Amino acid sequence: MNLPKSPSPPPAARAAALAFGLGLVASAAFAQTPAGAGQTMRIQINSDIRSTDPGGNRDDNTDNVLTHVVEGLVALREDTSIGPMLASKIDTSADGLTYTFTLRDGVKFQNGAVLTADDVVWSWQRYLKPTSGWRCLPEFDGKGMTKVLAVEAPTPKTVVFKLERPSALFLTMMARPDCGSAAIVHRSSLGADGQWKEPVGTGPYKIKEWKRGQYIELTRFDGYSSRSEPRDGLTGGKKAEIENLRFVVIPDSAAAKAALYSGGIDAFISPSPADVVEMRGRSDVRVDTTPVMTMVALLLQTTDPLLKDVRIRRALALALDTPEIAKSVTEGLSAVNNSVVPSSSPFYSAVQAGGYKRDIAGAKKLLAEAGYRGQPIKLVANKRYEALYSAAVLVQAMASEAGINVELEVLDWATQLDRYTKGQYQSMAFVYSARIDPSLNYEMVTGDKAAQPRKVWDNAAAQTRLTESMVSRDKARRQVLFDELHKQMLQDVPMVVLFNASDATAMRKSVTGFKGWAPAKPRFWNVRLDARG
Repeated sequence: MNLPKSPSPPPAARAAALAFGLGLVASAAFAQTPAGAGQTMRIQINSDIRSTDPGGNRDDNTDNVLTHVVEGLVALREDTSIGPMLASKIDTSADGLTYTFTLRDGVKFQNGAVLTADDVVWSWQRYLKPTSGWRCLPEFDGKGMTKVLAVEAPTPKTVVFKLERPSALFLTMMARPDCGSAAIVHRSSLGADGQWKEPVGTGPYKIKEWKRGQYIELTRFDGYSSRSEPRDGLTGGKKAEIENLRFVVIPDSAAAKAALYSGGIDAFISPSPADVVEMRGRSDVRVDTTPVMTMVALLLQTTDPLLKDVRIRRALALALDTPEIAKSVTEGLSAVNNSVVPSSSPFYSAVQAGGYKRDIAGAKKLLAEAGYRGQPIKLVANKRYEALYSAAVLVQAMASEAGINVELEVLDWATQLDRYTKGQYQSMAFVYSARIDPSLNYEMVTGDKAAQPRKVWDNAAAQTRLTESMVSRDKARRQVLFDELHKQMLQDVPMVVLFNASDATAMRKSVTGFKGWAPAKPRFWNVRLDARG
């Protein structure tokens, strides 16, 4: 028998119902569990992770979860410099072609096996396979920064990397969170068929359960061997104060906010600027706000039949009031930055501060010269990241004042990310996760589109400058190179950088010990959950 379907409740009702249900679960957990052992902290993420393979099929949520599970030889410090993690010592040859890592004593994998140099060799051999799918393979196989010629284990505690050419950024690349921190995992991470199962890493938490589309839960690794220093970025001392971390998938920000207010979740990652303003007025919620290196930008496909004309791209840039976009989208939390170099970088100079100034008349003149007749320009955006959608709406409105016909195409995030990777778009509002050196900021957007379609800026001269910046150890010379890159990008307009975000994490007052930082990687070790909160 076919019964009539009940009408769907309005979004506000669905949000309230979800918050109420989550709140009951949370309340029951607290009622049954004393402080300490048995606690579960519930952390909102706006979409499911893409995989559990570090640096493989990934996005920012994937990186943020796996950071708690796996570790590499080195890691980012709080100031974005590089420090040892699984290594206790790092020696570099005078010619920069040999790196020798001495491993820490007492480190264990989450299956109880002791970490040895042979495990490092095995992990790196897997990364370096042409079919590995590792995000950062091009930087280590000779296509980019350098080529790893060999990874050897002369003793159980010593690993030697031999490079084809020196690179000032070899350790920095290793530490990149979007590279999975080049995590060292145990062989049992693969099944008997050689296919990936799940990471058996060395981090303070291990994977307990992944219910796709619902949550991924981590549980404390009791055999974890912490470094002795204080917490320092992604290195230093790590202590799993809370037994379980459950990353709950709540795509809708209104539902996430309602869940936070009701106690259904304990932390809300990256609430909107408007929500931050609201939450600051509540007594039961604390908001940690930190300027970060995340970059929000408008990408322009330079191989598109219409946008390959640089005059049209320049006209679009001149049509935009980028300071107003930054101010409106972030509720005043972020200022404009038209440079790929983050405003918090020590390489952000007076040259980098130069950018586009709105000039409607100038935009119309360029359009007339290019013979533009109102052809539509599709602008891809999504609503998972509210800043991207809001920025896209403003771009559309401002462009129309110059006579540019921008049409919004709203996609889900996974589809947009796929389109970005394949270079299948005319224009796109996009967000790049934080990088820790200007060379890496330019590397993520610069390169050969034929080899890597996701690259935005295909300019041979820019690539030459970028390559030099990755090798040079002279800070003054690197500054000159970054300044030249910025000025050239303003001329080529393969993208319009809008602003660097200010990242926020909203938490119940029961959460203590959390601290944000510039790379925008939330860390839930050394964080406590007061059962009385």
